Amino acid sequence: MGGDVHKIISACPICHKAKSQFHHGLYTSLPIPLKPWDDVSMDFIVALLMIQRKKDAIMVVVDRFSKMAHFIPFHKTDDASYIAKLYFKEIIRLHGVPKTIVSNRDSKFLSHFWRSLGKLLGTKLLFIQHIIPKLLVKQR
Repeated sequence: MGGDVHKIISACPICHKAKSQFHHGLYTSLPIPLKPWDDVSMDFIVALLMIQRKKDAIMVVVDRFSKMAHFIPFHKTDDASYIAKLYFKEIIRLHGVPKTIVSNRDSKFLSHFWRSLGKLLGTKLLFIQHIIPKLLVKQR
């Protein structure tokens, strides 16, 4: 069955556009954090209807230890430096600097600014790959 799945994926043009390479092996989970706000996950929800304050996107920051979340509204056209200022104002001010930030490969996280900020603060930026169901992962 694994060979059949690999053959179908190899012939799928959508799969080739979405992924640059096939992944080998199974995914492993992230390590469990030891205390609150040392490890956070972050993502953006964009293209929302305009709300009262003219914001159409939300930055979601979740503490991986306690699962406490902050939902910070912004405008989807705001640049990475503005998002970083929001992060300082709403997260670092309250909880301190995390050791790691886990995110998908959003363009706001891939920017040079975010990488530089991570280096200056000593925060490691971890980028997760898009999740592929285990059936689609080529088995050895």
